[in-house]
Amino acid sequence: MTKLLPVAIFLGFNYIVSALISPSRQAEALTLSLANAYALSRTAYIILESTFAPKSPPIRLLPASDSTAALVIKWANILVITPSIGMFLISMGDEFHIARRGIEALILASILVEHLFLAAFIWRIRHIVAQALRPPKKLQSRPFWRFISTIIGLWWIPAIFVDIALWVVWATRFHGGYRWMLRSCILTVAILVFSRLAAVLAYGAQENLFNFNDDMKSRYPRLQKRADFYYPYVRSIITFVITAVSLIALTQSWGIPTLRFLFKSSIGARLTSLAFSLFIAITVAVTLWEVINAMLNRQIDRYHESNQFSRATRLRTVFPIIRTVLLVFIIAIVAVTTLSQIGINVAPLLTGAGIMGAAIAFGSQSLVKDFITGFFMLVEDAIQVGDWVSTGGVSGTVEHLSIRTLRVRAVNGDLHIIPFSSVSSIANTGRDFNQIIIRQTLDLSEDPDPLVKIMQKTIDEMRKEDAYKDIIYSGYNDLGVDISDSNGSVLVGSIRTAAMMKWKVQREFYRRLGNRMAEANIKFYTGTSYYTTPPGSPLHWINDQPSPAPQSDTDMMRKLEAANTHSDDAVKTGQKKDGSSSGKSAGKEADTESHVAKNSRGKASGAESDQKDSGEEN
Repeated sequence: MTKLLPVAIFLGFNYIVSALISPSRQAEALTLSLANAYALSRTAYIILESTFAPKSPPIRLLPASDSTAALVIKWANILVITPSIGMFLISMGDEFHIARRGIEALILASILVEHLFLAAFIWRIRHIVAQALRPPKKLQSRPFWRFISTIIGLWWIPAIFVDIALWVVWATRFHGGYRWMLRSCILTVAILVFSRLAAVLAYGAQENLFNFNDDMKSRYPRLQKRADFYYPYVRSIITFVITAVSLIALTQSWGIPTLRFLFKSSIGARLTSLAFSLFIAITVAVTLWEVINAMLNRQIDRYHESNQFSRATRLRTVFPIIRTVLLVFIIAIVAVTTLSQIGINVAPLLTGAGIMGAAIAFGSQSLVKDFITGFFMLVEDAIQVGDWVSTGGVSGTVEHLSIRTLRVRAVNGDLHIIPFSSVSSIANTGRDFNQIIIRQTLDLSEDPDPLVKIMQKTIDEMRKEDAYKDIIYSGYNDLGVDISDSNGSVLVGSIRTAAMMKWKVQREFYRRLGNRMAEANIKFYTGTSYYTTPPGSPLHWINDQPSPAPQSDTDMMRKLEAANTHSDDAVKTGQKKDGSSSGKSAGKEADTESHVAKNSRGKASGAESDQKDSGEEN
């Protein structure tokens, strides 16, 4: 109370001085108005300061923290000064004969500023008040008190509403305004409480609906995962619906005809119809999407349970394509439905889309062919990931299949990306079984039966071993002699193996067979080749010194003629020495040599003709 004494002395001193020395009545009124405004605001401030005592916690009348007390006193300066200034301005308006409308405007403005400051103060202390009003933490673990705590946390909404509504009713002089304000406040609180209660119940129902028991999870393994995926979306939809309904109820309680706008007016009715149609279309689309996906996944599980792994793999390969086509179809239907509900004529859009699709299809025939061929390749289960195939001039392992391309990894590590449009045929080594074709070329003098028995014995031994008994489906199947000619006899047989196992069996079979055929002295046909040289050209090794060039045909003929001349001279000399008795024998010898010379000439001419023929052929 001691703090009020200076205020009282100040007020009394102003009254005495104004009465004694004021030069005019207006000056006295101005001094007294200013003194009264100050005294009033200062008194209110001292009362609030004494109540909260921010610097003296032991004498604090209300239970509040130091920070809260300091905050209240800080805002108290603003809240008590504003009305004092308003009162001073109003008093001055009366003294200086300001128009009535001007005074009323000053009053409305000063009170509006006070209400705005009060609303800001309520917003500033909303958390502090909510924390003070909430029940203890032990009770907040219970659902009911947790709900009450949530409602208490929204206290500032009706408080600000009441603050602003009081000024509006007073400023507009609304007849029955305070009764309307009381009714609106009660309905607002009730609507907020019921909306929060509805949200709690809806969220709890969603929690129970989206959490499945162990039996349901074991029967449908993917159901919980899909429910978790849609959980936030459903929660958002529930929040939106509750918020929309609450806003409509609030506006109706405040006298705003929201329902009439939404269902009676043309614009509102169209918007409402669009919202319902869009919601129903999306709900049906999502339901159709999930049902079809669940059916396909369930069919894949059935194939696995019945050991139909090939069908399961094929369906899993085509599954993304089916999902993509279904998604495009659903989006198109929802888009067309939404546009038609808005009021847009979709017929020109569909016509334009059809023409554009035809143009795109015509311009990208290869791409369309890729897609169509790829789809039927996958549907017909022609190839799978992991198969060894030969297609497009490439052989290798299939690493990836898409709707448009095929990726094949060759033996050397190169990855070949082949569009389906370039695939005319596929040789798939990874299906069912493989066949090893055995071809052995024997000498014509060799009996094939011993070799057949050796091959049969070899493959029979391999089929008894653990490493090969499951991958060799048959023994050696003798197909007989395929051909016998100057190149030997070709013996043909076959061995059936598991898919992708023919190379492993073939290598091991040939490895074992080689040694056994050598032990049995099996004769194989061996091709022989030799070279000939022209007449008069001696055969020599590469490292030998080059031999002299062969003599020409003219030199050979000269030598033969010289030899004939020499033999004739010898015959004449013998005839002179030996006489007539030896003439006959000498004649015979001359005839013999002459015959030899003739033969030599014939051979030389034959060699010459051979050389000419050889030159013509060359």
